[in-house]
Amino acid sequence: MNINTILSNLEAKHPGEKEYLQAVKEVLICVEDVYNQHPEFEKAKIIERMVEPDRIVTFRVTWVDDKGEVQNNIGYRVQFNNAIGPYKGGIRFHASVNLSILKFLGFEQTFKNALTTLPMGGAKGGSDFSPRGKSDAEIMRFCQAFILCLWKNLGPDRDVPAGDIGVGGREVGYMYGMYKKLVNECTGTFTGKGLDFGGSLIRPEATGFGALYFVQSMLAEKGDTIKGKTVAVSGFGNVAWGATLKATELGAKVVTISGPDGYIYDPDGISGDKIDYMLYLRATGEDIVAPYAEKYPNATFFPGKKPWEQKVDIALPCATQNEVDGEDAKKLVANGVELVAEVSNMGCTPEAIDTFIESKTTYAPGKAVNAGGVATSGLEMSQNAEHLQWSAEEVDDRLHAIMKNIHTQCVKHGTEEDGYINYMKGANIAGFMKVANAMMGQGII
Repeated sequence: MNINTILSNLEAKHPGEKEYLQAVKEVLICVEDVYNQHPEFEKAKIIERMVEPDRIVTFRVTWVDDKGEVQNNIGYRVQFNNAIGPYKGGIRFHASVNLSILKFLGFEQTFKNALTTLPMGGAKGGSDFSPRGKSDAEIMRFCQAFILCLWKNLGPDRDVPAGDIGVGGREVGYMYGMYKKLVNECTGTFTGKGLDFGGSLIRPEATGFGALYFVQSMLAEKGDTIKGKTVAVSGFGNVAWGATLKATELGAKVVTISGPDGYIYDPDGISGDKIDYMLYLRATGEDIVAPYAEKYPNATFFPGKKPWEQKVDIALPCATQNEVDGEDAKKLVANGVELVAEVSNMGCTPEAIDTFIESKTTYAPGKAVNAGGVATSGLEMSQNAEHLQWSAEEVDDRLHAIMKNIHTQCVKHGTEEDGYINYMKGANIAGFMKVANAMMGQGII
């Protein structure tokens, strides 16, 4: 496999899609050696087929706002790979949504879903529509219009969307309601649904909870525990909330959260009603964290900055892609950070990842760390298929087991000769091999 040739060809076909090209490059670098040990992969052009989505659905979404004015947005669904099961991946509503971001997310989702060992392929979708500042009625009308354009491409054994940035239980409920009306069937075609109509217990917390279970396994591999550790978290939405909640429950002290306006440093730790206040801040729709410092005077607000300058034991990026850059990584390493785990998708830039690996800092990528969200979505699909709802304890036990298994796969494929565990390499090889073998077994299609 010639990585440079493949990347050059992709860049020529998809110019300017930097997030997508970055995600592909990361995987190809990690799997190059194992790929070259399988000449049958080369003959079947597995890489060339795997890096291109099966299909992309693009559509216009027209809806009417509360003033009676007609609005237009662009909708997408990137169905990337269904070699191991129906397409599965979230829907994102945010002004920044474009095809490059959705292709990168769908590509990552393919390997993340493979790591869970559940039968799910990879997909991602969304729109440049932003729920921020919109009324419930406007959000409902948009969600209904979005699904009116997409529903024929969905189904419980075809493509099962979920939530993502800008898409929570409310938005999923509106989309599922319209889908159900159009197909006249009650199926588990969306996950992240309300508990009253097929949702799973602990699904809102699952990404953050699963990430901390993975971090527990990383520390246990080093003969350590999370108890007493200081933790920097970025973001303050659903993922950051779940991670903060579980980290605190396990005995760690979370000292930061962040938003587009800056970050909060709370030396007393973010626990108890402070964690609940994170949800309140998100519910206001203003997308700022500054009010936290007004409510809790011992905390300090740092406008326009990121939390990675603080001295902590564990760093958990929970906000968005490429939020930790090379300079941030150098600060973390200089301050003696013990462990960095991406809870956001591709939360670190290539320069940051290189810094962590070169310094032998324990680092793990989002496709492994944050797989708890889609794993619990897969468990929701199973519950829907059985027409049952499992207890929170049962779901949590299964989630814990899945995250431990993902960690085991990463260690198996990522342990280097000097004993350092390259979790990025391990996660990419484990996910790639499962998808590649499935594609080989199904012929040239």
